[in-house]
Amino acid sequence: MDRNLALEFVRVTEAAAIEAAKWVGRGEKKKADGAAVAAMRKRFNQVDFKGTVVIGEGEKDEAPMLYNGEKVGTGKGPEMDLAIDPLECTDSVAFGRYNAISVIAAGKKGSLLHAPDTYMEKIAVGKKAKDSIDLNSPVESNLKRIAKALNKKISDLTVMVLDRERHVKLIEEIRKAGSRVRLITDGDVSAAIATCFSDSGVDVYMGIGGSTEGVLASVALKIMGGEILCRFKPKKDSDIEKIKAAGVKDLNKVFTSEDMAKGKELSFTATGVIDGPLLNGVVFGKDKIITHSIVTRGISGTIRYITTYHHYYK
Repeated sequence: MDRNLALEFVRVTEAAAIEAAKWVGRGEKKKADGAAVAAMRKRFNQVDFKGTVVIGEGEKDEAPMLYNGEKVGTGKGPEMDLAIDPLECTDSVAFGRYNAISVIAAGKKGSLLHAPDTYMEKIAVGKKAKDSIDLNSPVESNLKRIAKALNKKISDLTVMVLDRERHVKLIEEIRKAGSRVRLITDGDVSAAIATCFSDSGVDVYMGIGGSTEGVLASVALKIMGGEILCRFKPKKDSDIEKIKAAGVKDLNKVFTSEDMAKGKELSFTATGVIDGPLLNGVVFGKDKIITHSIVTRGISGTIRYITTYHHYYK
């Protein structure tokens, strides 16, 4: 992944985040998402590369822009596969809640898992605990191993979980094991990645969430040395055929970050829309807009935080 191209992608997520942030708290999640999609696509098509959206806004007949299989970029330069979410957490933006980002994961052709839009069961941790997790193990067993790897008591662990009815049993098991639970309404990409940063206050991410988010998070976690394990959990029977059509023969297969994001020619870019565990959100000033982004590359392993002041004059 060329360093200049990775930085170009920051401009893409910045554009999407700014447009989405204009809709914060207005109760219009479709308009917020549409604004982010349009801005991301427009900016992508100004970048010199040959991009193919492998995980995007949906199938071609469901999404007018940034659909799975769409070609973006000027057509000049390196060929890349893209997993994108112009606005992760549309509800958070619509209702002015915590945690929303615009995100791009990129890799060379064939490097990213083509996951159909359904659910995945997930567990994610940072570098120190990457060898301690097992998706087939009970919750308490995982937490005991993670605590040992982090040199903490199990009671000192904080586990981030999506606040969903499907997680009632999971939350009970975490509490029974003695760990803290931190609930979020949306945003498990940021939640999974936050485990890589000791000052985030998040030690573990657990639960069932979107497959798109699983692949996006896997790119960042792999580059940062952490780990995420995922297993498909179809929302409905029709999803099973889509999963099999994507080449997954065993629905019980546990995917590692390497399975979902192969090689080192990878990059992860995100810009905050609303403050969350990973990034601060967009700030609108009198004559400027401030954005906060992160970009990391697999080849170098560098993590860059970028604060950008977008000046404008009325």
